[in-house]
Amino acid sequence: MGLTELEGLGLPPEAAQFIYCGEATKAAEKEWREVAAAGAGILVFVDADYPARLREIFDPPPVLWVRGNRTLLGKAGLAVVGTRRPSPYGTGMAEMLSRDLAARRLVILSGMARGIDTAAHKGALKAGGQTVAVWGTGIDVIYPKENKALAEEIIRSGGAILCEQPLGTFPAPQNFPNRNRILSGMSVGVLVVEAAENSGTRITARCAMEQNRDVYAVPGNVTNKGSWGPNTLIKQGAKLTATWEDVWEDLPSQVRLELEAEAGIASIDESAASIPAQLPFAMPPMREQERAVYSRLQHADATQVDSLMESLEGELTSAEIFTALFELEIAGHIRQLPGKNYVRRM
Repeated sequence: MGLTELEGLGLPPEAAQFIYCGEATKAAEKEWREVAAAGAGILVFVDADYPARLREIFDPPPVLWVRGNRTLLGKAGLAVVGTRRPSPYGTGMAEMLSRDLAARRLVILSGMARGIDTAAHKGALKAGGQTVAVWGTGIDVIYPKENKALAEEIIRSGGAILCEQPLGTFPAPQNFPNRNRILSGMSVGVLVVEAAENSGTRITARCAMEQNRDVYAVPGNVTNKGSWGPNTLIKQGAKLTATWEDVWEDLPSQVRLELEAEAGIASIDESAASIPAQLPFAMPPMREQERAVYSRLQHADATQVDSLMESLEGELTSAEIFTALFELEIAGHIRQLPGKNYVRRM
């Protein structure tokens, strides 16, 4: 094709020249080699593994860079999104809901950002489920850097990482709103856990509405700024979500049937009461000292170890308290936060 014909297609002169001189072909071949060397691959819109739901949105990315299990991209998934600075309650809810839904074979999608995103991925992994991280950087640029181990665990567990940015793309602010449309576009619905008034999470929720995806929201304390987003969404019609059943019962019938068949469950709705005992994260019973410590802790607010010791003075020794805390944390009943603060796990 000649240069004039390329410009006639509406391409900028620089882009037309880049293609006409053959530089575009060379750049594409170089990118392809480097992507393969990074253990990743490239999907274009016409590929069979390109996410079918993503094809339905107004502006699907023409190219996706993928690392990991690309067959997950076509499975039913829920995007779990929220603030990068969650409360203990928000972190716990994101992890619990992701864990419970992933255990029932729903793929958990998120952006692997700090906060709610990280909790969502970890919840899915704890259930032995599958999760997909959608990045706003190149497939070779981990962001944030502290989530490098999480990224590798996602791949190792049979999950996937994808993006629409070429190799080497750094985490520019403008990349993440674009990333959010992919998150919602690939999903059957979007779950908002905690989000401030002006946040990227609201962009994802808006994309979901525009893409005709279901929106779910976890209600929060009205005095907490992080509750503004989900509480407002609920007022606007989002499904109030407190347990996995709130999402499950709202899924399209065909999606539920497929997930139940994959999990080998005749009817999850009818046998919901018996499911927790079958899940891999069932917790062992507590001893008396552990119950005493556990009873002083909460889901929503962290308790500092000094306050805990004061409340148990005369009932348990400090050694017994620390032993109980250690056992409860190992068993998965509680979680330690910075500053020796403790909260119950959801």
